[in-house]
Amino acid sequence: MMKTIRSGGRKAVALSVACALMLPMAAVPDMAHAQSKSKKASSREAELESRVNQLEQQLAELKAMIQEQKAATTQATATAQAAQTQAQQTDDKVAKVEKTVAAVPAKPTFTSAPGVSVALHGFINANAFTQSKGYTFGNGANAEYPIPGQGGRVNDSLSGVDIRNTRFWLDFTGAKFTENWGGGGRIEMDFFGGFNGTGPYSQQQPTPRLRQAYMDITNANTGTTFRVGQMWDLMFPLDYVPQSLSHIAFPLGYGTGVIGWRYPGVIWMQDLNHGSTGTKWRFDLAVLEGSWNGPGLTTNYLTAGNAGFKPQVEARITAKGSNWQAFAAGHYSKMDLHGVDGTVVTPIKSNIKSTAFEVGGMWMPGNFIVKSALYTGNAIGQIFGDLSQFGDIKDKGGYLQVGYKFTPNWSVYGFASASKPDEGDVLRWRAPNTAGLLKNRQQALSLQYTAGSYDLSVEWIHSNLDSTTTNGLGRQKTSANEFTLNGNYRF
Repeated sequence: MMKTIRSGGRKAVALSVACALMLPMAAVPDMAHAQSKSKKASSREAELESRVNQLEQQLAELKAMIQEQKAATTQATATAQAAQTQAQQTDDKVAKVEKTVAAVPAKPTFTSAPGVSVALHGFINANAFTQSKGYTFGNGANAEYPIPGQGGRVNDSLSGVDIRNTRFWLDFTGAKFTENWGGGGRIEMDFFGGFNGTGPYSQQQPTPRLRQAYMDITNANTGTTFRVGQMWDLMFPLDYVPQSLSHIAFPLGYGTGVIGWRYPGVIWMQDLNHGSTGTKWRFDLAVLEGSWNGPGLTTNYLTAGNAGFKPQVEARITAKGSNWQAFAAGHYSKMDLHGVDGTVVTPIKSNIKSTAFEVGGMWMPGNFIVKSALYTGNAIGQIFGDLSQFGDIKDKGGYLQVGYKFTPNWSVYGFASASKPDEGDVLRWRAPNTAGLLKNRQQALSLQYTAGSYDLSVEWIHSNLDSTTTNGLGRQKTSANEFTLNGNYRF
């Protein structure tokens, strides 16, 4: 029995030992599972901790932004309050100034009609000149042809500086007339109105004169314009005036191949192919104030040209291409030499018809420019024909100018003109004890430099005049030269 108990005890001990040995082996999977759970928990905690850190950082940034916004709002509020205070102070100051201004009488200011634009243009011109003889109409910038009969005396020569070409004008545009008609106008002045008296200081005080003053009434749809006021007549080659910086108001050849003058009246200007391409055609018709050199006061509408309602009537047709222009013009008027009061004795004839026909144009091939006009007429002293002699005198003349621009700044011009009244007519209508002017020729050369709004030039002008002696029996020739240095500023 003891043997049996000992045998059973040994079995129990062996079983216990076996169970003890098996327990660690059975715990191994549980421990591995636990360790896996622990690792997962640690990773989750790290992720949550990282997320918390990010949220805390974003919260800190948001708090900083809110603080900055509060500071900016506070600053803006303070600035607005300061601006409001300053504005109030400014309003107070303005109110005080307005009260002060209101107490002062208002000064006139430059204004124009509603919708009208005003533009100031012109040029400042100066000429230093020297002449070998004295000239008709004046010396310097308005020298036209030499006074006849001057000899070779030393004191015939003279020199000076002339600024009378200086000119300015106001252009008005945008005026409304009716639904389809509008327009504008021009007022133009220079300083050839004579000198301020005859004293020792008058030479430096030229007097302004009105050149043009007209209004335009225009229909842009039909190409029609009516010009009313004082303007150039249709015989004056306005678009073809010879180029010169010394003779602008009184152009080169004026009265010696260049004719025309300014008159009050009305001009109808009509585009003949308005809106079309190619050559542009225009027809002009003018009715202008009558004019003549006496009898009666020329300053009070008492001349032969003003006697009765006898206006000067002129017409012109113009063609314009891409680099050329051409025109043909005609003139007619009638003068009653009895004068306005009808009491003047007229030993030759009592009525004169003034007629003229003129053609001319301009051509600009490449760097060249050519300007020319030719005329023939009768009794046209009032438009600077007949060498400004008044009578029933036939006349013919013309001019030619050729220029070449050999660099963008430098150009050269050559000019020639002539006027030849009929000798028999001149002798018949010559005033007693005066020289009759039979023929004049004028030539000119100029070298010009242009840069921007500035023009500089040197010019030489030569004239040859044929005339009678003062008794009308003899013949004489007079020549003269004029040299000029010229400056011009356009604005």
